[in-house]
Amino acid sequence: MNELFLPAQAIPENVHPTNSFADATRSAEIVVGVMPSHHCRAIFEKLCSLMEPSMLLVSATKGLENGTLLRMTEVVSQVVSEGCGFTPRVGALSGPTFAKEVARGDPTAITIASHDAELQSTIQREFSGPTFRVYTSDDLIGVELGGALKNIIAIGAGVCDGLGLGHNSVAALITRGLAEMTRLIVACGGRPQTMAGLAGLGDLVAGDGDRHVDVEDRRDVRIGEVLRGRPHDRAFRRSFERLDGEVNSVHSGPSRE
Repeated sequence: MNELFLPAQAIPENVHPTNSFADATRSAEIVVGVMPSHHCRAIFEKLCSLMEPSMLLVSATKGLENGTLLRMTEVVSQVVSEGCGFTPRVGALSGPTFAKEVARGDPTAITIASHDAELQSTIQREFSGPTFRVYTSDDLIGVELGGALKNIIAIGAGVCDGLGLGHNSVAALITRGLAEMTRLIVACGGRPQTMAGLAGLGDLVAGDGDRHVDVEDRRDVRIGEVLRGRPHDRAFRRSFERLDGEVNSVHSGPSRE
């Protein structure tokens, strides 16, 4: 049982936790990376000697690499290509997926994006279940940037919460934020239609539009309240420092005059 992040949810019997990269990847056909974005490069550098060309490498991390601003599949591709000597088969999973809701079996939908059609179909088949539906996309840029950029809008929604603003303000923020996200993604080579799907609008609605979501699942609310200047104890400030590393859009913390 994962008491820290999924209390009261038993880990399935066919899941075997390990702290060994070798054990985790032995005979693996699919490798899923769910680490915070700032750890992606270092972890895949350690995994490199264990990688095989046949493996499907899937990133479920929402964010960009600090400094380079590379997407996670770009980081993985760069590390594996340079360190292992082959071009990896990569994809990205993104969409509105609060872990607690998925764990208790709430109906959930997510997108797998890849330029590799076989990878798309494999992940869709292997990850789908009675309450978990996987859609496919070849817009890797749009899906990954959507998952990263929505954090900026999410923090704005958290600020609205911290200021006690109403639904009008949050609705305006989400709507105009989605328009700005779409323009940026198109400029980077993504498709505008992607932002109308799970990795765009879906993620925004789940994280920003519903204030009834458990605050522990909404890092944006806590960050927004800190950025607003609301007083908190030292433990909360330490929590913010951890969140600062997890959410790429807060790169250097709140500014001070």
